[in-house]
Amino acid sequence: MTPSLRDKIIAVCDRKIAQKGPEVGLSFYAFFANRNDDPELLMEAAEWWIRTNRLDHFEKAAKIRALVTALD
Repeated sequence: MTPSLRDKIIAVCDRKIAQKGPEVGLSFYAFFANRNDDPELLMEAAEWWIRTNRLDHFEKAAKIRALVTALD
């Protein structure tokens, strides 16, 4: 995973958890604007989410944050 995607995922998860609590769910689309302005990064996130980790469409933000931070 590229550092830019890792940083983006952690920042979004932190923000969503702070706003809505530790049980908030999100999909990998939460890391992107409504328009497809970075298709390569979107595909990287989709690959990690779907193929690598076989995650459901919606997952807890805390779970996603833990998976990403464990990559270090």
